[in-house]
Amino acid sequence: MSNRLPLLIEPEQLTSRKDDSDVVIVDLCKASIYEQSHVPGAIHIDYPYIVTTKPPIMGLVPEADQLKKVMSHSGIKPGDTVVAYDDEGGGKAARFLYTLDIIGHKNYALLNGGLHAWVNEGHSLESVTNKRPTSQYPIVIDETPIASREFILEQLDNDELQLIDSRSPAEYEGSKKFAERGGHIPGAINLDWVNLMDSQNNLRLKTKDEIIQMLAEPNIEADKTTVVYCQTHHRSALTYFVLKNLGFKNLKGYPGSWSEWGNNPNMPVETGQRETITT
Repeated sequence: MSNRLPLLIEPEQLTSRKDDSDVVIVDLCKASIYEQSHVPGAIHIDYPYIVTTKPPIMGLVPEADQLKKVMSHSGIKPGDTVVAYDDEGGGKAARFLYTLDIIGHKNYALLNGGLHAWVNEGHSLESVTNKRPTSQYPIVIDETPIASREFILEQLDNDELQLIDSRSPAEYEGSKKFAERGGHIPGAINLDWVNLMDSQNNLRLKTKDEIIQMLAEPNIEADKTTVVYCQTHHRSALTYFVLKNLGFKNLKGYPGSWSEWGNNPNMPVETGQRETITT
């Protein structure tokens, strides 16, 4: 087995490791993009297979049987090192890595900049559809990375809980809504996920120092219980990954996110700008 990869891997690092027998590269782009070109050796997983819906609630964690099918069909084994990427800045790839946390898969990495960085910096591509031999991946669900609506509601008055809303400021304040009600969970701090990306550097994540500086003013602390959410825990999955890469330990994602909270008339809601993190 090769040496463990860092959580965030650069294209140059992947170039030297992509042929390792225990490295599995997973493409979370649209199927049409994968068919056209992808990182050599990459297998493709359609994003809808790693989430489930109970309208109007979206972005839920699939049942164990569905996750077993996805992992086994993909040929991923528990000891493999998974490197995930997409073409949108990391949201879909990060949601897949979040799913790996839920099933206890320890070795994984996010390709910094995803397909944008890979293509724009001249790395090789292929269009062949890659398939790995199927595996029998044992699925055991770990609830630790999952924040339920009930958990958040119970902890709203706990000073040791910090909530980060990864949606746009307009969604956060309630002027733009994709649920019955607009606004945000009381006490949540707004960190638009796009502010984590460097648009001048092929959609790589901003540096750790830049992100730490962003988190300093609202006093977001690594030792507190941190729950991230957006509309469907797609955008906030990237926030989850970024915070994990910074060393946050008590970290949870809220899978139903605002599609659940904002569609439940019994949940408390705040509107207007409370606290927004900007670059």
